Amino acid sequence: MFSIILSYLQEFEYGTSFEGAEEGIFAAMGIMLVVYLAVAIFMIITMWKIFAKANKPGWAAIIPIYNMIVLLEVVGRPLWWILLMLIPCVNIVIGVILCFDLAKSFGKDAAFGIGILLLGIIFLPIIAFSSNIQYVGPAAAPQTPQYPQPPYQQPPQG
Repeated sequence: MFSIILSYLQEFEYGTSFEGAEEGIFAAMGIMLVVYLAVAIFMIITMWKIFAKANKPGWAAIIPIYNMIVLLEVVGRPLWWILLMLIPCVNIVIGVILCFDLAKSFGKDAAFGIGILLLGIIFLPIIAFSSNIQYVGPAAAPQTPQYPQPPYQQPPQG
């Protein structure tokens, strides 16, 4: 029985070369690179437009750490939060907070903040390219009470 199986296997020639596989792998890698670059350029343009709507320089979107500083200014968070973004796991929490603050800074609710968090590639361009959405100011800025100013009175001359 074993000899029959062995003779059958000897007659059947197994191909062990992967002729043409390299070309297919490089083609797939090339396509993935083009898609990645297209998405990256689209998101840079999106952040550029968001910064411009918030009266910040749009070119800040292409400077790696400075774009996070500008984002902190847009949402009204203190600049020392940039240090929190360097701490593993804490940066995730800070990113979630920034998503909600960004939505509120453009007059949107918490549901839109969840959209930015989960589907940023869809919701950030909505903020950037929609003419109906305007920057309303930093959402996290400290609210100072607006007390009416008493009328000015001349100090007594004496």
